[in-house]
Amino acid sequence: MGLLFAIDAFAPSLYAVELPTRVQDGLTLALSVLIESLPFVVLGVVLSIVVQVWVPPGVLERWMPRRAWARRAVLSLLGMVVPVCECGNVPFARGLLMRGFTVPETLTFLIAAPIVNPIVIITTHQAFGFDDGILIARLLGGYAIANLIGWLYSRHPDPDALLTDRFKATCDVVLHEPGGRGRRSLAQFVVELRAVLPALVVGSALAGAVQVLIPRDALLAIGSDPALSIIAMMVLAMVVSICSNVDAFFALSFASTFTPGSIVAFLLVGPLVDVKMLALLRTTFTTRVLVGLVVVVVLSAFAIGTAVNLLV
Repeated sequence: MGLLFAIDAFAPSLYAVELPTRVQDGLTLALSVLIESLPFVVLGVVLSIVVQVWVPPGVLERWMPRRAWARRAVLSLLGMVVPVCECGNVPFARGLLMRGFTVPETLTFLIAAPIVNPIVIITTHQAFGFDDGILIARLLGGYAIANLIGWLYSRHPDPDALLTDRFKATCDVVLHEPGGRGRRSLAQFVVELRAVLPALVVGSALAGAVQVLIPRDALLAIGSDPALSIIAMMVLAMVVSICSNVDAFFALSFASTFTPGSIVAFLLVGPLVDVKMLALLRTTFTTRVLVGLVVVVVLSAFAIGTAVNLLV
């Protein structure tokens, strides 16, 4: 909250300075992404602390199937009871890792949660209803991509190598923090915010900068082509970095120009691998993991978008 008050206090003075129009636009977009995402990040940190510190050991694990694929299938639906967007899911997923869940299991949750989120389901239905199968394709596609990624990384011989050294050090600090639950909660809150907030600021700045550098006229010019429209909307999704809770209304403005499959691809790629999300993921996972996620998500979204274009 202090950061929001600081932004509100200093933003007028920033805009009072004579800046080039594109710089002002980039600053406005960056601040909008930051302000939109920050409350969900804080909520995600709080939920992470609840899972890590306050839920007794064995409670979550007792409800999980024993088979690895079944555990991932259940975890990919956990987002239905965690009403935060993709930004808040990152600290929540860090809490799952600290609790002892495996990297493939956590990745499965992390990829599925921004799409099976109940708020996302409602807003997507409000925007598109059941027209052209966009809502169904988004839900089933997101669930399938999440479990595909979970299965792929479950084949890795050393899943712990997928985590950054900094995150491993954070785990040691949090797990060995002395004192009661209140002190441990405060310690984890500070540690998580210090880890996630810089990445959020950097990701928001990148999103704002890229949006003013890539001309949207070029994207709109290829909106009617079945293949190119999908590629264009996936690029746009990675650039604009809109919260998954409201991205359906943004995509709705392109529905009359772009194909239904490209809209689905936008709604799948944006919550999973936009530049803001990648910056947040880098706090926990290695660069190689991020590259792998982008490749799998983009190829899968392109295939799903193409299928939707063929079917509708």
